This record gives sequence, C-alpha cells and structure tokens, in this order.
Amino acid sequence: MNRSLLVVDDDKEMCTLVEAGLSQGGYDVHGCTTGQQALDTLEQRDFDVIVADLKLTHMSGLALCEWVVANRPETPVIVITAFGTMDSAVAAMRVGAYDFINKPVQMDALKFAVDRAAKHRELGQEVVRLRRAVADSDTFAEMLGESRAMRRLQDLIRRIEDSTATVLITGESGTGKELVARSLHARSTRRDKPFVAINCAAMPPTLLESELFGHTRGAFTDAKQSRDGLFVQADGGTLFLDEIGEMPLEMQPKLLRALQEGRLRPVGGSKEVSFDTRIIAATNRDLESDIEEGRFREDLYYRINVIQLHVPALRSRGRDVLLLAQHFIQEAARRMEKPVEGLYEAAAQKLVDYDWPGNVRELQNCIERAVTLTRFDRIVAEDLPEKIRQHRGSQLVIHGGDPEELITLDQLEQRYIERVLQAAGGNKSQAARILGLDRRTLYRKLERHE
Repeated sequence: MNRSLLVVDDDKEMCTLVEAGLSQGGYDVHGCTTGQQALDTLEQRDFDVIVADLKLTHMSGLALCEWVVANRPETPVIVITAFGTMDSAVAAMRVGAYDFINKPVQMDALKFAVDRAAKHRELGQEVVRLRRAVADSDTFAEMLGESRAMRRLQDLIRRIEDSTATVLITGESGTGKELVARSLHARSTRRDKPFVAINCAAMPPTLLESELFGHTRGAFTDAKQSRDGLFVQADGGTLFLDEIGEMPLEMQPKLLRALQEGRLRPVGGSKEVSFDTRIIAATNRDLESDIEEGRFREDLYYRINVIQLHVPALRSRGRDVLLLAQHFIQEAARRMEKPVEGLYEAAAQKLVDYDWPGNVRELQNCIERAVTLTRFDRIVAEDLPEKIRQHRGSQLVIHGGDPEELITLDQLEQRYIERVLQAAGGNKSQAARILGLDRRTLYRKLERHE
C-alpha cells in the first residue's frame, strides 16, 4: 500500500511538480492550495506526511503546522521555506515541525526528507502499538515477541505444555532460557508443585552431587543432619538444570542413571529414593561438538534432548526489541515510581539498530539505566549507553561500483561464515546446518581461515 502525502502550497504548479516527482516513488499525493482547504481535507482523512509552504494566503503555514501538531501529533510536517523566511521555519520547528526544506526545492532532497519522515511516523505508530501489545500480553511475560522465531517457540511451548518429556533448551546467554523453563512449568499440569532451579556451572562436583541427590547425616564433615536433594524437593514438579553443558564429566553418569531409573541414592546413603520430577535442562554450549571432543556424554545428551527448544538471540528477533523495551520501561517506572511511559522515536531506532550481544538481559539493564537517568516522560537517545548511541551496524556488501572495494571469494566465504556463526550464537552444529555443511567440513574451513 502506498504512503499518503499531503502537499499544501498556494502555487498549484508546485503541487503538480511534487505529485509528479513523488508519485513515482510510491506516494499517493494529494494537493491543496490554501490552508483552509488543507484543514478541511485533514478532517476527512489521515496522511503519513504533510509538506507545507510557510507562505500561504489567508492562513499562514505556521498556523497550519500548529494545528497539525495539536490535532495530528503523530503526523510529521515538513515545511518549505525561502531564505527570507528562515525565522519562520525556525518557529515552525519550535512548535513541532519535523523538518524543513529550502527553496528552490530539489526533488531528490524532498523525497529523502519525506521518506525519513514517513519512517519516523511508522516507528512512532509501532511504539504505540507495542505499548498496547504489552498491556494485552498473555502469561508468557518476558517471553513477549511477535517475530517468527518467537511465535514458533511459543507454539512449541503450547504443544508440549502437558507433556512430561524431558526438554533441552538451547540459546545464547541472556536470551531467557530460564523464563522458557518457568513458562513450561506454569502451563503444565505440575504448575501447583515446586519449580526448582540449579546452575550446574556454579558448584564443584562434590557439592553438586549433594545438592542434586541429597545426603545423609555424617556423609561428610559438615553434614550435621540428613537433607533431601533437589530431585526430591521438586517431586511432583519440575527441576531445571541450567548450564548442563558445564556439568563435570564424573557427575554425568550419575545423573544419567537417576534419569533412566527415576531413583537416586543420597550421598552416604544405603537406600535408593524414588522421585517423580520433570527435567528441563538448558545450555548455551554446542553439546554435539562437546560430545565429539569428549566433554559431554552422548548417552546423557540423548536422554535430556527428547524435545529441544531453541531461544533465538535478540538480534534475530527484529522489532521484538521494542516490545520488550516497553515492557521493561513499565516495570522499571512502576518500581522507581517515575512517570516514564515509553520511548521517543530516535531512541527506539537506536535500540532496533543495536546488535545486543548480551541479549534480553542486556536490554533490561539498558532500560533500567535509561529510566533511572531520564528527565522526561519518554526515554530519549541521550539516556541510552554510549555504545548503543554510537553503534553502527555492519553489513556484508557484495556489490559496489568501485573495484577497490570488492573482495575475493575466499574473503567472502570467511565473512559469511563469521556472520552465520554470529547469528547461531557460536553454535557450530547449527551454523553447519545453515551453511549446508557437515561439522567436519566447517571445522576445516574455520582452521583454514583462522
């Protein structure tokens, strides 16, 4: 659907010129030769962008601009001004005009300004829509997302919510793997029973065994009394094994046996204890590569990987970043008791452009900082960390007019492999599948390019 443009100029030839120049660029252009005619038109329909000359008969362009800002604040106004009326242009900017163009009008410059204004309006509409979407969101909480990857994940969660099968959640650090696990538990028939979580990377092997399986009194020096392990504490509910890829090798066969038999023996105990616990594991590692390198047991991998859910990186989720940002703004504003409602368009664009290596966790920290620092009712670009304000996205360019800019096929392959690995969060198995290679071929290419 074409964008709509209202041109207001008492020179009819100017309206015709703009219509001829911009209609080819995908705009539905409507012309008016008086301010009153423009107001009558705006009462009947809406436009994506308004271009108005400041010198109009009967009604000044400044007055028209003030009316639009007051009654159609979401519609950007670009004013056209001659050199002698520059003060009027500045006045129009002060009352809220989006941009101004000097006469004589260069059609390329006008089209660039109109395109930019139209994108500004679309982003503003997106921010408003996402604010409503956050208010209407369901029980997925911080798993908010409208991207294809998140819809696929949400659909899979709904399909397996009543299953008792073991689930392996994969994804980069900070993507929200524990939120997925909690959502699975909250939507399951076990929701009224405990959800117990442990980070397998945070404990030494001996303590990890005691935490998971429990211990009897006197099993070791500090064991003053018997204690149930997390498997038993989560009986009837869900046990979440976070960072299972970091579990020591010597602990893995003990975990495998417990999962296979539904029974365990506490440290220092002589009797086995039964448990009925659903297991959800998570990792940010490439476990298939770890198996080949002898760091993870293959039999344990297949035991925990009955159903796999992949949580996409934030950089691959498009404008989900704005949906999450709005959610975090509302949470932080409520907690800090500050009247912050959302984002200005420039700040929103910075969030969309950034790569988010720290994923959702980094975004949440960024928004909390911005809400703390802002002096306005909406976050501005200056409230964001410098690395986000100064970020410039990188693109893999394979076309160009300057032969000096072109690269070799070997360099192109290297850059593309790097880009796919980045998108896959360093997961070589997933990257190999995207590239259409087996893992050994990918490893050889990585060694050669290294």
